[in-house]
Amino acid sequence: MRRATLIPVFLPLTVLYLLSVCRSPGASVLQWPPPLPPTAHLLDPVAPVIIAVWVALQGFLYLLPVGKVSEGLVLRDGTKLRYPINGFSALCWSGVLLGLCLWLGMPLGYLFDLIIPLAVCAIATSYLLALYLYIRSFWAPNHALALGGNTGNPLYDFFMGRELNPRIGRFDLKYFCELRPGLIGWVVLNLGMLMKEVELRDSPSLAMLLVNGFQLLYVSDALWNEEAVLTTMDIVHDGFGFMLAFGDLAWVPFTYSLQAMFLVVHPQTLSPLAATGIVLLNGIGYYIFRKSNSQKNQFRRNPTHPSVANLETIATATGKRLLVSGWWGFVRHPNYLGDILMALAWSLPCGVSHLLPYFYLIYFTVLLVHREDRDARQCRAKYGLAWDTYCRRVPYRIIPYVY
Repeated sequence: MRRATLIPVFLPLTVLYLLSVCRSPGASVLQWPPPLPPTAHLLDPVAPVIIAVWVALQGFLYLLPVGKVSEGLVLRDGTKLRYPINGFSALCWSGVLLGLCLWLGMPLGYLFDLIIPLAVCAIATSYLLALYLYIRSFWAPNHALALGGNTGNPLYDFFMGRELNPRIGRFDLKYFCELRPGLIGWVVLNLGMLMKEVELRDSPSLAMLLVNGFQLLYVSDALWNEEAVLTTMDIVHDGFGFMLAFGDLAWVPFTYSLQAMFLVVHPQTLSPLAATGIVLLNGIGYYIFRKSNSQKNQFRRNPTHPSVANLETIATATGKRLLVSGWWGFVRHPNYLGDILMALAWSLPCGVSHLLPYFYLIYFTVLLVHREDRDARQCRAKYGLAWDTYCRRVPYRIIPYVY
C-alpha cells in the first residue's frame, strides 16, 4: 500500500522528466542536474483548451450510434453491461478531422512545442477524474464495487479505484478512457512530431515514418478488436481510480510517443537493409500478438467455435478449461512475446546511441513480467493442481527457452 502513496506523485514527475530529457540536446536520462523546464513553461492557456476539445470530441464520437453493441462478462449481481463497439470508427473520424485541419493550414507541429503544458493538463485531468470517481463511489451499491479497491485505506482506494464500472447514464467512464482519448491521442501526438520534422527538415525521415506507421498499426488493431478489451483484467477486475485514469490519459499518450519526439531533436538515418529488418521484426511481433490474442478471446467467448474447438485443454475444478495447445501451448503468454518484439521494433529506428528511446521497451517488459507473475499467483490460487499441471505442460512464461 505504500506504493499507492508514492506512485501518484512519482509517475507524473517521471512523465515530465522524460519529456524534458527527450527535448534536450543530450537526451541523457542520467544527466545531473536534469534539464527541467522553467516553471513558466509548464503552463500555456492553449493546452487546457486542446485537452478539453479533444476529450469532448472523443466523447461525442463514443455516443454516436455507429457499429454494434456488445455485452460484457457477467457481473456479481448476474447482470451484463452493454458497450458500444465503435472505437475504430472514432479513430477514422479523428483522422478525417485531422486531415481537414492540415488542409486548412493548422500547424500540427505546434504540439511539439506544447508537449509539456499538454502533459501537465492531462495529469491534472487524471487527478480530478480520480477524485470524482473516489467521491461518487460512496453512493454506489456494494455489488458495483471492485473487490480489490475497498480496503478502507483512502489513499490506496483512491489509487486502485473503488467502483468497478462507473457510468453516467449509458456512458461508461472506464471503458471510454481505456481506448479512446489517450490511445488515439498517442497517434495524434506522433503525427504532430512528424509535422514538426517536416517544418524543420522539409520532409519526414524514414525513421519517423516507421515509428508512426508501426504505432498507428498497433492503435488501429486495438480499436478494430475493441470488443476483446471487455474480457481484460482492467475491465473485469480492476476498479477505476487514479491508476487507470492516469495511465489512460497521461502515461500512454506522453510516454508511448517518446520515440517520435526523440527523432524530432535527434534525427536518425536508416539504411534500406536496416529498415527492412525492423519492418520484419515488427511484422513478426504483430503476427504473434494478434493471432494469440484472437485465439484467447475466441476461446473465452465460445470454446465450441471451430477455430478453437480442437485445441487441447486441461479441466479445472472451477469448470473452466486451460489451453495447452495452439499459441497458448507455445508459451504461457505469447501475446506478451509479440508485444515485446513490437516494442523493440519501435525503438530501433532511433538508433542505439541513446537509452531514452528504449524506455518504453524496458518499462513495458518489466510491466509484462510483473503482470505475468500476478496472473500466475491468481491462477494458482484459483485453479490449484490444474494450474501446476498446466505449468509443467507449458514451462516457459513469455520467451521460449529463456523465460
